[in-house]
Amino acid sequence: MSRPYHKLVPYAFKRFSVMSAARTALPTFSYYLRRTSLEKSEKPALCTMNILPPLMTVWWHFAKRALGSKVDIFIFDCSGKLDPRDFPGATVQKFLNFYAATKCDEFLYSVAKHRKIGWMCDDDIFFLKSDAVNHVLREFEDPKTASVSFRSRTWWQYEINGKRYPVSSSYCTAINREIFCDREHLSLAPVGGNTHPTTGDRPPKSYDTFDKANEILITKGYRCAVLPENIQNECITGFHGVSNGVMLLNYFKKPEQMLDYLLSPPKKQWEGSVLYNVFGALLAIDFIQDLTQKISGKRYPLPSMPSKSDLLKIRKEHEPLLRGEMSWKWIDEASEKLRKSL
Repeated sequence: MSRPYHKLVPYAFKRFSVMSAARTALPTFSYYLRRTSLEKSEKPALCTMNILPPLMTVWWHFAKRALGSKVDIFIFDCSGKLDPRDFPGATVQKFLNFYAATKCDEFLYSVAKHRKIGWMCDDDIFFLKSDAVNHVLREFEDPKTASVSFRSRTWWQYEINGKRYPVSSSYCTAINREIFCDREHLSLAPVGGNTHPTTGDRPPKSYDTFDKANEILITKGYRCAVLPENIQNECITGFHGVSNGVMLLNYFKKPEQMLDYLLSPPKKQWEGSVLYNVFGALLAIDFIQDLTQKISGKRYPLPSMPSKSDLLKIRKEHEPLLRGEMSWKWIDEASEKLRKSL
């Protein structure tokens, strides 16, 4: 590798954004010229964004089965490889791979401007029950509720005026646009300077997507609801950090290159987060490939993806090297939940 393993992922993100622009730049320019919004409706507008087509196949399957016609779905296609015909009823917009916050702001302020509820969901978070919509609507009956989260950040909390609050995140969060956009004119943009306390061994340092706006809303007396864990587990399941694996699979051309990336660093490096996150993403993607094949009847081609046997071998040899309580068992649990729900 020409770059150290820990610097390759950020580079691969930038490279992907440039390469995919050949398919997404003109559609993005055309979108900004007209900025068509979803029609006025009482239904929530639900947004996701995608860089890996098979992940969208699985997300769509579960979203349509669980939510049906209770929401209107808008998809930012940031790879430029989705076929809108595969997602009947959804709006599929090819779009430059801008930061997630930029796309979310565009969704809230333009796409969903005629809706009260703008709902953002990562494409590696999957809906399991139609109750998800009912929970959102019920929470928003309180006029002071600004957001409803199905998955909070757990490794740090807000400390405001001596009181602790959970961090809503943007993984799967519905926003009251009347508060967020029309009244407070906020943005989901990430910023630095986060000094709130950690619940683990790493301080947050910066505010990720929606975190700063979340803090402002709480400070101003709004309610940012995080649903109880039992409701979260009933309504959604999924992965996180899958984009790390996607970017490297796009960067490399052969499985051998991907294997070299994983196996060439000293084994001590598996105690850190980079290899742990990348390999976890590959495990999740491999499972998504299996589900895609069951749903669509075909397996999406990923030329640099290691074989299932190679992944299992690496896991067996390297999971004992992970730090503390780290493991990939949570991926197994989410995968089994999806398999049973298919």
